Amino acid sequence: MAEKILVVEDEPALLETIAYNLTRQGYQVETAADGQKALQAARTHHPDLIVLDIMLPLLDGFEVCRILRQEMNVTILMLTARDDEIDRVIGLEMGADDYITKPFSMREFLARVKAHLRRVRLIRQEIDQDSGMIKEIFTYDNLTLDLTRREVLLNNKPLALKPKEFDLLLFLTRHRGQVLSRTLVLERVWGWEFSGGSRTVDVHVRWLREKIELDPANPKRIITVRGAGYRFEG
Repeated sequence: MAEKILVVEDEPALLETIAYNLTRQGYQVETAADGQKALQAARTHHPDLIVLDIMLPLLDGFEVCRILRQEMNVTILMLTARDDEIDRVIGLEMGADDYITKPFSMREFLARVKAHLRRVRLIRQEIDQDSGMIKEIFTYDNLTLDLTRREVLLNNKPLALKPKEFDLLLFLTRHRGQVLSRTLVLERVWGWEFSGGSRTVDVHVRWLREKIELDPANPKRIITVRGAGYRFEG
Protein backbone atom coordinates (compact mmCIF):
# COMPACT_ATOMS: atom_id res chain seq x y z
CA MET A 1 0.00 0.00 0.00
CA ALA A 2 1.37 3.42 -0.99
CA GLU A 3 2.53 5.63 1.85
CA LYS A 4 0.61 8.87 2.36
CA ILE A 5 2.28 12.26 2.26
CA LEU A 6 0.59 15.57 2.99
CA VAL A 7 2.24 18.57 1.32
CA VAL A 8 1.42 21.97 2.83
CA GLU A 9 2.68 24.89 0.73
CA ASP A 10 1.05 28.18 -0.31
CA GLU A 11 3.15 28.72 -3.45
CA PRO A 12 1.08 27.00 -6.18
CA ALA A 13 4.01 26.28 -8.49
CA LEU A 14 6.14 24.72 -5.75
CA LEU A 15 3.17 22.78 -4.35
CA GLU A 16 2.46 21.34 -7.79
CA THR A 17 6.12 20.47 -8.39
CA ILE A 18 6.53 18.70 -5.05
CA ALA A 19 3.24 16.81 -5.40
CA TYR A 20 4.10 15.76 -8.97
CA ASN A 21 7.52 14.40 -8.03
CA LEU A 22 6.23 12.55 -4.96
CA THR A 23 3.42 10.99 -7.00
CA ARG A 24 5.98 9.83 -9.57
CA GLN A 25 7.79 8.05 -6.74
CA GLY A 26 4.63 6.07 -6.01
CA TYR A 27 3.43 7.95 -2.93
CA GLN A 28 -0.20 8.87 -2.26
CA VAL A 29 -0.19 12.66 -2.05
CA GLU A 30 -2.64 15.09 -0.45
CA THR A 31 -2.15 18.86 -0.54
CA ALA A 32 -3.14 21.94 1.44
CA ALA A 33 -2.38 25.62 0.86
CA ASP A 34 -2.97 27.10 4.32
CA GLY A 35 -2.60 26.13 7.96
CA GLN A 36 -6.26 25.42 8.68
CA LYS A 37 -6.67 23.15 5.66
CA ALA A 38 -3.43 21.42 6.69
CA LEU A 39 -4.93 20.47 10.06
CA GLN A 40 -8.13 19.25 8.42
CA ALA A 41 -6.21 17.17 5.87
CA ALA A 42 -3.94 15.63 8.51
CA ARG A 43 -6.89 14.66 10.69
CA THR A 44 -8.76 13.18 7.72
CA HIS A 45 -6.00 11.33 5.87
CA HIS A 46 -3.59 10.39 8.71
CA PRO A 47 -0.45 10.74 6.56
CA ASP A 48 2.81 8.93 7.17
CA LEU A 49 4.77 12.14 6.56
CA ILE A 50 3.93 15.84 6.34
CA VAL A 51 5.93 18.33 4.27
CA LEU A 52 5.12 21.60 6.03
CA ASP A 53 6.05 25.11 4.93
CA ILE A 54 6.66 27.64 7.71
CA MET A 55 5.13 30.72 6.05
CA LEU A 56 1.44 29.88 5.57
CA PRO A 57 -1.82 31.85 5.54
CA LEU A 58 -4.23 31.61 8.50
CA LEU A 59 -1.95 29.46 10.67
CA ASP A 60 1.81 29.38 10.20
CA GLY A 61 3.78 26.14 10.04
CA PHE A 62 5.04 26.45 13.62
CA GLU A 63 1.49 26.56 14.99
CA VAL A 64 0.35 23.72 12.73
CA CYS A 65 3.29 21.63 13.92
CA ARG A 66 2.55 22.41 17.57
CA ILE A 67 -1.10 21.39 17.24
CA LEU A 68 -0.36 18.20 15.30
CA ARG A 69 2.22 17.11 17.86
CA GLN A 70 -0.52 17.15 20.49
CA GLU A 71 -2.84 15.04 18.35
CA MET A 72 -0.79 12.49 16.44
CA ASN A 73 2.57 10.86 15.90
CA VAL A 74 3.62 11.74 12.35
CA THR A 75 6.95 12.61 10.77
CA ILE A 76 7.15 16.32 9.90
CA LEU A 77 9.63 17.77 7.40
CA MET A 78 9.53 21.56 7.54
CA LEU A 79 10.33 23.92 4.67
CA THR A 80 11.91 27.30 5.42
CA ALA A 81 12.41 30.10 2.91
CA ARG A 82 15.72 31.23 4.39
CA ASP A 83 18.70 29.61 6.07
CA ASP A 84 17.80 31.05 9.47
CA GLU A 85 18.96 29.16 12.55
CA ILE A 86 16.12 30.64 14.62
CA ASP A 87 13.53 29.12 12.26
CA ARG A 88 15.26 25.76 12.45
CA VAL A 89 15.53 25.78 16.23
CA ILE A 90 11.91 26.86 16.70
CA GLY A 91 10.76 24.20 14.25
CA LEU A 92 12.65 21.47 16.08
CA GLU A 93 11.39 22.70 19.44
CA MET A 94 7.83 22.57 18.15
CA GLY A 95 8.39 18.93 17.25
CA ALA A 96 9.55 18.90 13.62
CA ASP A 97 11.71 15.92 12.70
CA ASP A 98 13.77 17.66 10.03
CA TYR A 99 13.90 20.77 7.86
CA ILE A 100 15.08 21.73 4.40
CA THR A 101 15.86 25.25 3.17
CA LYS A 102 14.41 26.73 -0.03
CA PRO A 103 15.49 26.65 -2.74
CA PHE A 104 16.37 22.97 -2.57
CA SER A 105 17.38 20.21 -4.92
CA MET A 106 14.46 17.92 -5.71
CA ARG A 107 16.88 14.99 -5.59
CA GLU A 108 17.91 15.92 -2.05
CA PHE A 109 14.29 16.49 -1.04
CA LEU A 110 13.18 13.07 -2.32
CA ALA A 111 16.16 11.43 -0.60
CA ARG A 112 15.13 13.02 2.72
CA VAL A 113 11.54 11.87 2.29
CA LYS A 114 12.64 8.34 1.43
CA ALA A 115 14.99 8.17 4.42
CA HIS A 116 12.33 9.36 6.89
CA LEU A 117 9.73 6.94 5.57
CA ARG A 118 12.26 4.12 5.76
CA ARG A 119 12.75 4.83 9.47
CA VAL A 120 8.98 4.91 9.95
CA ARG A 121 8.75 1.46 8.38
CA LEU A 122 11.58 0.09 10.52
CA ILE A 123 9.96 1.36 13.71
CA ARG A 124 6.65 -0.18 12.71
CA GLN A 125 8.34 -3.48 11.98
CA GLU A 126 9.89 -3.47 15.44
CA ILE A 127 6.61 -2.86 17.25
CA ASP A 128 4.21 -4.56 14.85
CA GLN A 129 5.93 -7.82 13.93
CA ASP A 130 3.93 -10.35 11.92
CA SER A 131 0.53 -10.33 13.60
CA GLY A 132 1.02 -6.93 15.17
CA MET A 133 0.19 -8.36 18.57
CA ILE A 134 3.70 -8.45 20.00
CA LYS A 135 3.95 -5.98 22.85
CA GLU A 136 7.33 -4.70 23.91
CA ILE A 137 7.59 -3.00 27.28
CA PHE A 138 10.84 -1.98 28.95
CA THR A 139 10.97 -0.90 32.59
CA TYR A 140 13.79 0.90 34.38
CA ASP A 141 12.77 1.44 38.01
CA ASN A 142 9.89 3.96 37.76
CA LEU A 143 10.40 4.58 34.03
CA THR A 144 8.49 2.46 31.49
CA LEU A 145 8.71 2.46 27.68
CA ASP A 146 5.82 0.88 25.77
CA LEU A 147 6.92 0.42 22.16
CA THR A 148 3.52 -0.71 20.94
CA ARG A 149 1.84 2.47 22.16
CA ARG A 150 4.96 4.63 21.71
CA GLU A 151 4.34 5.80 25.25
CA VAL A 152 6.61 6.57 28.18
CA LEU A 153 5.40 6.41 31.78
CA LEU A 154 7.10 7.92 34.81
CA ASN A 155 5.65 6.73 38.13
CA ASN A 156 2.82 5.22 36.01
CA LYS A 157 1.92 8.63 34.58
CA PRO A 158 2.27 9.32 30.83
CA LEU A 159 4.98 11.74 29.73
CA ALA A 160 4.38 14.13 26.85
CA LEU A 161 7.37 13.35 24.61
CA LYS A 162 7.98 14.66 21.12
CA PRO A 163 8.49 11.84 18.56
CA LYS A 164 12.23 12.46 18.36
CA GLU A 165 12.49 12.51 22.16
CA PHE A 166 10.87 9.08 22.23
CA ASP A 167 13.15 7.78 19.45
CA LEU A 168 16.21 9.12 21.24
CA LEU A 169 15.20 7.61 24.59
CA LEU A 170 14.48 4.28 22.90
CA PHE A 171 17.90 4.27 21.21
CA LEU A 172 19.66 5.12 24.47
CA THR A 173 17.80 2.45 26.46
CA ARG A 174 18.47 -0.24 23.87
CA HIS A 175 22.18 0.45 24.33
CA ARG A 176 22.06 0.70 28.10
CA GLY A 177 25.50 1.02 29.66
CA GLN A 178 27.20 1.83 26.35
CA VAL A 179 28.84 5.15 25.58
CA LEU A 180 27.21 6.55 22.44
CA SER A 181 28.86 9.36 20.54
CA ARG A 182 26.82 12.32 19.38
CA THR A 183 27.67 11.44 15.78
CA LEU A 184 26.34 7.91 16.20
CA VAL A 185 23.16 9.10 17.92
CA LEU A 186 22.59 11.72 15.22
CA GLU A 187 23.05 9.13 12.47
CA ARG A 188 20.83 6.46 14.04
CA VAL A 189 18.03 8.67 15.36
CA TRP A 190 17.94 11.53 12.84
CA GLY A 191 19.62 9.90 9.84
CA TRP A 192 22.84 10.62 7.98
CA GLU A 193 21.17 13.20 5.72
CA PHE A 194 20.06 15.39 8.66
CA SER A 195 22.06 18.63 8.63
CA GLY A 196 21.18 20.03 12.06
CA GLY A 197 24.49 19.15 13.73
CA SER A 198 25.35 17.48 17.03
CA ARG A 199 23.85 20.35 19.04
CA THR A 200 20.48 18.83 18.16
CA VAL A 201 21.42 15.76 20.23
CA ASP A 202 22.45 17.91 23.20
CA VAL A 203 19.19 19.86 23.09
CA HIS A 204 17.04 16.71 22.98
CA VAL A 205 19.05 15.12 25.78
CA ARG A 206 18.44 18.24 27.88
CA TRP A 207 14.70 18.03 27.16
CA LEU A 208 14.64 14.36 28.12
CA ARG A 209 16.50 15.01 31.36
CA GLU A 210 13.96 17.67 32.29
CA LYS A 211 11.25 15.04 31.97
CA ILE A 212 12.78 11.82 33.33
CA GLU A 213 15.45 12.92 35.81
CA LEU A 214 14.71 13.69 39.46
CA ASP A 215 17.34 16.43 39.28
CA PRO A 216 18.07 17.40 35.64
CA ALA A 217 21.15 19.36 36.71
CA ASN A 218 22.57 16.20 38.31
CA PRO A 219 21.36 13.43 36.00
CA LYS A 220 21.47 9.79 37.07
CA ARG A 221 19.84 8.21 34.03
CA ILE A 222 21.41 9.89 31.01
CA ILE A 223 25.07 10.45 31.83
CA THR A 224 27.40 12.76 29.92
CA VAL A 225 30.76 11.15 29.20
CA ARG A 226 33.13 14.05 28.63
CA GLY A 227 34.63 14.06 25.16
CA ALA A 228 32.76 10.89 24.18
CA GLY A 229 28.98 11.27 24.29
CA TYR A 230 26.17 9.89 26.44
CA ARG A 231 25.43 6.71 28.39
CA PHE A 232 22.04 5.52 29.65
CA GLU A 233 22.19 3.98 33.10
CA GLY A 234 18.51 3.17 33.64
